[in-house]
Amino acid sequence: MRVATRLFIMAGVALAAAATTSFSHRAMAADAPVGTQRILSIGGDITEILYDLGQQDKIVAVDVTSQFPPEALKEKKSVGYMRALSAEGTLSVSPTLIIASDGAGPPEVVNALKSSGVRYVDIADKPSAEGVPAKIRHIGSVVGADDAAKALASKVESEFAALENDRKQIKTRKKALFILAIQNGRATVAGAGTSADSILQLAGVDNAAAGVNGFKPVSDEQLTEFAPDVVVMMRRGTTDDHNASQALSLPGLSQSPAAKTKSLVAMDGLYLLGFGPRAPSAARDLMKAIYTEGGHAAATP
Repeated sequence: MRVATRLFIMAGVALAAAATTSFSHRAMAADAPVGTQRILSIGGDITEILYDLGQQDKIVAVDVTSQFPPEALKEKKSVGYMRALSAEGTLSVSPTLIIASDGAGPPEVVNALKSSGVRYVDIADKPSAEGVPAKIRHIGSVVGADDAAKALASKVESEFAALENDRKQIKTRKKALFILAIQNGRATVAGAGTSADSILQLAGVDNAAAGVNGFKPVSDEQLTEFAPDVVVMMRRGTTDDHNASQALSLPGLSQSPAAKTKSLVAMDGLYLLGFGPRAPSAARDLMKAIYTEGGHAAATP
């Protein structure tokens, strides 16, 4: 996922790992026949698309953000977190094709993988109604599933179109604040140019932190100025109630409209921000939670 903390690995370590790449790895042709592909999927959205395209049997490994469908992490080997890859660990699963989000890293490891002799395909991560179908079609063309990708992309486009029509029915838009994390009493919020901002807009909600760029920690004074009608957070297992209570009781939010009505929506992170085939449904669920359920926690698959 695009919101997690970046971990950095020394360039020398990555280069050394790349240098140990065996001849067998290099011997795997970039144009290996589709039927013999051994796919390494890096990115939860990519893994979800591959499963939807019926390509799961070709997947030999995934990264830890590949949490849907649930069997992906249970049945496939894991190469770790997509932003903290190692060349040696990644190539140890002997892939013939690496399909990775363009947010994978660190950069020096990605460069080493691209020079390893294994075909490496970057997938653009554009969190939008246009970006998701384009992503599906691109992945379909890479794995030889063009027809299935065309059908899935068309379905997603239809769902986004229906969502757009629903947005037009909203008479009074609400203002939401997306809180990524709270650390030492300080909130990190999602501003403009983030996947969270995109999902809010798709749900017909104004971003209270639109004046902030990216994911940034903010002061209590800024929180007061945001004055959101609802707070949106990612669901984190059994810590939901604690996070909700902590968020709405922050000094900068305790007197906000959201706190007064106890309006907080918590949804699964990959579902909400993954921008895979379920993105229209995630935006619709968010819209429903905010506008028809009083801003309380939304049910997600």
